[in-house]
Amino acid sequence: MKKKKIVFMAITMNIGGTEKALLSLLEAIPQDSYDITLLLLEKKGGFLADLPAHVTVKTVDHYEEIAAALHEAPITNMKNEWRQRQYKQACITAMYALISKWRKERSLFYKHLLRRHPKEQEEYDLAVAYAGPMELITYYIANHVKAKVKVQWIHFDISKIGFNPSFAKRWYPFFQKIFIVSQEGKAKLNRVLPQVKERTDVFTNMISKAALLKASEEESVFVDHFQGITLVTVGRLSLEKGQDMAISVTAKLRKEGYPIRWYCIGEGNARATYEQLIREAKLEESFHLVGATTNPYPYMKACDVYVQPSRHEGYCITLSEAKCFHVPIVTTDFTGASEQIRHEQTGIIVPPTEEGLYEGLKKLLDHPERWASFRNELMNEAENKAESQTVHQLLNLM
Repeated sequence: MKKKKIVFMAITMNIGGTEKALLSLLEAIPQDSYDITLLLLEKKGGFLADLPAHVTVKTVDHYEEIAAALHEAPITNMKNEWRQRQYKQACITAMYALISKWRKERSLFYKHLLRRHPKEQEEYDLAVAYAGPMELITYYIANHVKAKVKVQWIHFDISKIGFNPSFAKRWYPFFQKIFIVSQEGKAKLNRVLPQVKERTDVFTNMISKAALLKASEEESVFVDHFQGITLVTVGRLSLEKGQDMAISVTAKLRKEGYPIRWYCIGEGNARATYEQLIREAKLEESFHLVGATTNPYPYMKACDVYVQPSRHEGYCITLSEAKCFHVPIVTTDFTGASEQIRHEQTGIIVPPTEEGLYEGLKKLLDHPERWASFRNELMNEAENKAESQTVHQLLNLM
């Protein structure tokens, strides 16, 4: 039987939750029945080496030529072109900027940027704008990729990120299915775009519990024999992930005599800021920025408490992963948190504020007798949804 062709489009394979979810999804698709292509804006990232061998990796031709223009403000692009004496191009850029502002969406700007980029020659059975909502990827799949079925994926809380309803209203109808990673996220999208309500569905991020448990045995961590309580957070070092709140909470708890040590696994553009906060609070021995790794699971397994201090998420895959190790969990109340944690049963959900995080952790630390109850509830919970059933939610669209 002839294999069906699927293409997934993403930004990079940097170490992050969206990319990790994509890896799990790619691994679950039967390679004997499907040819899989991964189309990246840039071929880079810590997860590249973990891609299944049968996945063909391609990149958007000459993306580096448009990357700067894509991320800069139009006025900056226009000034740069004018300084380079590209007067005609500067005028065209100004025109597209004005039209985009008037129309309240940037479709014409993307068309202009991609004018020299040929459309993909391959025809696919299924094309997935996976790194969503990212407008360029949505536009590219809608206009530059030929496919019988097209799918848009939403990984983030659209009420917290730069989501443009005008752009989505124009292009989401070109997709036969729109997957959102949580029920709460789906409800938010349907309120903003009721015209695509019939096309939306929930597809939660996939994990393989067996693979996580195996990976957790590959390395020993916390080898300094610290006698206190170890806390772990996994996530990109950025404001939305809330590590700054974690640093302040650590300072408060240490001042009150709680013997805690907090490890943050991940990398990001807020590292320098967080290092400064750690120095100012004199927490060099109590708060550690470990850096990025493709295998954070030894830390999840070995910690006493897992903490997710995010200000917002779409569906937090690291929270689902932490549950596999049956450790007490404290998480902020972002989109999808209540779908993953049952408050006061499998963990504690707190407001996404410094005070909320402090009170929740203090409550847990003051009542260690409850930890066993959390562990037992997590062990009894049917966490692992059947992967074959989940992946066929996508494959059955063809």
